[in-house]
Amino acid sequence: MAEIIQKDGTWSFDGDSVRIVPGSDKGVGVLRQALGELNVPLEAIAGVSYEPGRKSGRLRLRLRGGADPLLQLAGGRLKESWDPYALSVEADRAGVAEYFVDEVRNALLIEQIGTDQVDRYLMPGPSIPVTASAGDGTAEFDGDQIRLSWNWKTEDAKASGGPRTISIGDVEGVDWLPAATLESGYLRFTVARISSSAPAKHDPHAIDLWGFRKDPLMGLVGAAVVARLPHPYAPKASAAPELPPAGTAPAEDHDTLLRRLRELGELHRSGILTDEEFSTAKQAVLKRL
Repeated sequence: MAEIIQKDGTWSFDGDSVRIVPGSDKGVGVLRQALGELNVPLEAIAGVSYEPGRKSGRLRLRLRGGADPLLQLAGGRLKESWDPYALSVEADRAGVAEYFVDEVRNALLIEQIGTDQVDRYLMPGPSIPVTASAGDGTAEFDGDQIRLSWNWKTEDAKASGGPRTISIGDVEGVDWLPAATLESGYLRFTVARISSSAPAKHDPHAIDLWGFRKDPLMGLVGAAVVARLPHPYAPKASAAPELPPAGTAPAEDHDTLLRRLRELGELHRSGILTDEEFSTAKQAVLKRL
């Protein structure tokens, strides 16, 4: 087992997963603190590195594309202090960090873990229910519904509509843009049948963010929602195989039809065919037996 303990947190590796426990130092960002302990399975890891520095270095995990809903939402915009997959390492612990890197890399090599993107989330996303208050409102998510409510800083036209409740089934996308310099950011939910190009301060499906300390907590709400939406890299379901009407095709032998039934069953179990598509195709084959 490899382990490194720093003020920023503790990382340990048992051969199957990297366990990340955030530290209690005041320099640890609120996002990392709120995420709590993370267990990163080996199959989610694309790489690991140690970047030495004069006073301190940086240990980093790089996850495969699509493995973590938080990283999927952030789109590369996580600030250094927010990143749960980076650990500040004191210079005198560089040897321990390098040993940690070697252990994880060897495991990746032995298990032949690739660096390609995955088609399902390998990290579960933030725990629910989750709530964050920042900018002009509060966002809450319980697994089924998102509730956006407003505070005294909200624009009057937006606040006049009252709190907004959105069913997870109506959400088509989530955008999180952290505030930068003088530009505001936002957490925005794209809702089916409703399109809006209004700025976040006027959009009732968005929280307007101004770059204050608790802004990154909005990323937890967004990531919890993203984790429950269809995965962006999941294979598209294909239509059920079309079979000619009974009596119009040449006679097929019994073994061929049984093999076709097995193939349909495999497509159904793998999720390519829906229950309805599988039932329709199966009945068409059975008519030929």
